[in-house]
Amino acid sequence: MVMATTASTAARTSLASVTLEVADLEAARRFCSAFGVDTHIRLRASEAHSTGFRGFTLALTVTGPATVDSFVGAAVDAGATVLKPAEKSLWGYSGVVQAPDGTIWKIATSEKKNTGPATREIDAVVLLIGVEDVKATKQLYAGRGLTVAKSFGGKYAEFAPGQTSPLTLALYQRRALAKDLGVPADGTGSHRIVLGSTADAFTDPDGFAWETAEPLAATPS
Repeated sequence: MVMATTASTAARTSLASVTLEVADLEAARRFCSAFGVDTHIRLRASEAHSTGFRGFTLALTVTGPATVDSFVGAAVDAGATVLKPAEKSLWGYSGVVQAPDGTIWKIATSEKKNTGPATREIDAVVLLIGVEDVKATKQLYAGRGLTVAKSFGGKYAEFAPGQTSPLTLALYQRRALAKDLGVPADGTGSHRIVLGSTADAFTDPDGFAWETAEPLAATPS
């Protein structure tokens, strides 16, 4: 159940961290290190039941196609499965992979041509969650203090990052997100992800759990 908020709570709510729940903690750590995302997320051991699409993706924004290819290659070398090969699209160049723990990662750039060599730099990390009602969830999060940075009706909404974390939270319609990732939309059980809040714990209508957490930067590597 979503808990009622007060004005003081809403004023200080923001996304501080993202924790992935995995069955094999050490294997997930090795993958994230090899992939190059270990400083951006937290990991927690969990045997929670989950089948099919978990309802979210973590998207890396990088500088150019060569860097997209570099991250996709690193993920595959570390055991990931390619869901969508990296290729040009209307919006740029991107590829989608699924880690051994089941997490789906999208690596993308708005550039269609390389302007330099590949790097291992990540410009932004976006947690994109699939929801049934984008407008309603946007209003819920805005009411808790998240600042809406972009909004396209009931299709997509994006929130401004908090001061304590470079992570960006965005909302997309669940079936549209699954289609974009190249997977069936059906799924049951745990999302296997926990969002760290700078305020109190709550669970949104789509079952995404938030818990009080320290900023990611404060966690030792």
